[in-house]
Amino acid sequence: MLQNPIFRWGIGLSGAIMVAAVSYFFLTGTVQLVAYGIAALDAVMTPLILKQAATE
Repeated sequence: MLQNPIFRWGIGLSGAIMVAAVSYFFLTGTVQLVAYGIAALDAVMTPLILKQAATE
Protein backbone atom coordinates (compact mmCIF):
# COMPACT_ATOMS: atom_id res chain seq x y z
CA MET A 1 0.00 0.00 0.00
CA LEU A 2 2.87 2.38 0.79
CA GLN A 3 4.33 1.63 -2.64
CA ASN A 4 1.53 3.67 -4.26
CA PRO A 5 2.57 7.35 -4.54
CA ILE A 6 -1.06 8.51 -4.71
CA PHE A 7 -1.71 6.89 -1.34
CA ARG A 8 1.41 8.45 0.22
CA TRP A 9 0.64 11.96 -1.10
CA GLY A 10 -3.01 11.55 -0.08
CA ILE A 11 -2.00 10.92 3.51
CA GLY A 12 0.34 13.92 3.50
CA LEU A 13 -2.18 16.26 1.94
CA SER A 14 -5.06 15.13 4.16
CA GLY A 15 -3.00 15.85 7.28
CA ALA A 16 -1.95 19.21 5.88
CA ILE A 17 -5.54 20.15 5.08
CA MET A 18 -6.62 19.30 8.62
CA VAL A 19 -3.86 21.40 10.19
CA ALA A 20 -4.61 24.30 7.83
CA ALA A 21 -8.34 24.12 8.57
CA VAL A 22 -7.81 24.12 12.32
CA SER A 23 -5.42 27.05 12.07
CA TYR A 24 -7.80 28.99 9.81
CA PHE A 25 -10.82 28.55 12.07
CA PHE A 26 -9.27 28.62 15.54
CA LEU A 27 -5.92 30.44 15.47
CA THR A 28 -4.83 34.01 14.75
CA GLY A 29 -1.66 35.97 14.19
CA THR A 30 1.79 34.45 14.30
CA VAL A 31 0.54 31.14 15.67
CA GLN A 32 -1.69 30.77 12.61
CA LEU A 33 1.26 31.39 10.29
CA VAL A 34 3.37 28.84 12.14
CA ALA A 35 0.55 26.30 11.79
CA TYR A 36 0.40 26.98 8.04
CA GLY A 37 4.14 26.32 7.88
CA ILE A 38 3.66 23.06 9.75
CA ALA A 39 0.91 22.11 7.30
CA ALA A 40 3.18 22.79 4.34
CA LEU A 41 5.97 20.79 5.92
CA ASP A 42 3.55 17.94 6.63
CA ALA A 43 2.33 17.92 3.02
CA VAL A 44 5.89 17.52 1.71
CA MET A 45 7.68 15.46 4.34
CA THR A 46 5.08 12.80 5.15
CA PRO A 47 5.07 11.26 1.65
CA LEU A 48 8.86 11.25 1.58
CA ILE A 49 9.08 9.51 4.95
CA LEU A 50 6.43 6.99 3.92
CA LYS A 51 8.36 6.30 0.70
CA GLN A 52 11.48 5.52 2.69
CA ALA A 53 9.48 3.32 5.06
CA ALA A 54 8.09 1.40 2.09
CA THR A 55 11.56 0.65 0.76
CA GLU A 56 12.81 -0.77 4.08
